[in-house]
Amino acid sequence: MKKRPVFLRKMTDKMVKVVSIMAAFVGIFLLFWILFEVFMRGFSAFSPKFFMDISLDGENGGIANAIVGTVVITFTAVILGVPAGLLGGIFLSEYGRSSKIGNIIRFSSNVMMGMPSIIIGLFIYSIIVYNMGTFSGFSGAVALAIIMLPVVLRTTEDMLSLVPNSLREAALALGTPRWKVTLNILFRAAKTGLITGVLLATARVSGETAPLLFTALNSYYWPAEPCWQFWQFFSSPTANLTVTINDYAMSPYPGLNSIAWGASLLITFGVLALNISARIFFREEKK
Repeated sequence: MKKRPVFLRKMTDKMVKVVSIMAAFVGIFLLFWILFEVFMRGFSAFSPKFFMDISLDGENGGIANAIVGTVVITFTAVILGVPAGLLGGIFLSEYGRSSKIGNIIRFSSNVMMGMPSIIIGLFIYSIIVYNMGTFSGFSGAVALAIIMLPVVLRTTEDMLSLVPNSLREAALALGTPRWKVTLNILFRAAKTGLITGVLLATARVSGETAPLLFTALNSYYWPAEPCWQFWQFFSSPTANLTVTINDYAMSPYPGLNSIAWGASLLITFGVLALNISARIFFREEKK
């Protein structure tokens, strides 16, 4: 094999480093520019009324109902999506690692991770919203749970696969059932990565808009008013932050535009808080 001149190799190496550093700085600059614009435009909308009132007359209100609706929808999506994702990851890592059905599930989850969220929203619209004859917060939670499912599934598989086989073999050699090995040993060893994956998946779906346009839609009222009428979550449109931002941002009224910027800043803070907490509170301590 013909060797290239040392000078040419060093120049190529330096050029690649320069291009990489420039690309990184462009990405960081755009990120901080977006955060700066959202903060400057959205902070002025923050007030006690913004967080505690609802906007029935448009400009003279707040988004308390949208905040509550987003929390309820996201929490329901976590309840629906995380257990299924954990169980699927356990199967791929411990029981079907090299099986045909395991490969099919792994391939399907990879496809789902790259699928546009609006298609998932349209799918849930066709099987739940259309058949029930109404939009609902529950259908929105189902759509978000489907988006979370492949993320949690692949994260669980990857984290469990990193646990040394010696732990499995030692526990099985003592006569411990396979399911106890998985829950009591493997989950404890991989708990940091598992919790981090769940939080990142939650942060991802909390900012989704397209699926909720087809499922939960939006509302100017509380998710359940009065609070004991919880079935309204299953039978009526539910307020949420992302669709509220979409509606108010396109309004010709400056007051609604200001509320949209404030809601954008609020959901940005929420997503950043989840991402930062996942990396700070659950990171492995170096020994």
